[in-house]
Amino acid sequence: MFKKIAILLEMIKFEHTVFALPFALMGAFLAQGGVPRAIVFFWVVMAMVGARTCAMGFNRIADARFDRDNPRTADRAIPAGSVQMWEAWAMVILAGLLFFFACYQLNPLTFKLSPLALSLTLFYSVTKRFTWLCHVVLGIALAFSPLGGFVAVKGTLVGFPWALSLGVLFWVTGFDTIYACMDADFDRKVGLFSLPARFGRERAFRMAVLFHVVAFALFVATGISCRLNYFYYIGIVLTACALFYQHIIVNPKNLSRINMSFFTMNGLISLTLFVVTWLSLVTG
Repeated sequence: MFKKIAILLEMIKFEHTVFALPFALMGAFLAQGGVPRAIVFFWVVMAMVGARTCAMGFNRIADARFDRDNPRTADRAIPAGSVQMWEAWAMVILAGLLFFFACYQLNPLTFKLSPLALSLTLFYSVTKRFTWLCHVVLGIALAFSPLGGFVAVKGTLVGFPWALSLGVLFWVTGFDTIYACMDADFDRKVGLFSLPARFGRERAFRMAVLFHVVAFALFVATGISCRLNYFYYIGIVLTACALFYQHIIVNPKNLSRINMSFFTMNGLISLTLFVVTWLSLVTG
């Protein structure tokens, strides 16, 4: 059983929860003006784990037939046969129930928004069938992370720093555009949509740069609107370096270091912004 759980967690890249979870906690800490109550912290974490596990599991199910034909993804758990379809569906359903239960434990508005938030994350998995704006849909879905954390504490949207969610939207759109470059040729061949498949890798990279410039400006605007102190702006400098670095270690003709760009740098960005927001709030 433990081996099967390990395979399922590897299948959904459970460690990639680090992209969205820190922003959800960032929203919660901003709403509280510091560290939220332990029970709220716990249920926010549970909601994010449930939502991300549900969405990623559904993504693997929805893409199974494409993954089977794509040399890059043919060894994933479902096409390789190490996870049965019913097992993947069971994980998706249980994770979805965990998400809804966690939202119910927080407050009425969080629970009311939960179907919309989860629907967006699930909807992303089918958007590559009909639009190259699929990366934007993923960005919108993850933009709910800080909003959800804020509402979990406040129980209202009043006072929410919208620049933060918009920053997450453009940040995610940018790095997902870069990541999609690995499958541009395959997507074009089988009729799937993405920015790299539609416009080519070089144009897609230039678009990703623009998305990340906008994201950076919005993260700066978040610090200004929330009156965060110098700790936050130290994090902003580190964020700028991480964004710049991921655009110089990969290019349209050499994607060999894309895992460093995708996971390491973006995980560093989300964790850094959360930590410096926390430090700013407790020292301000």
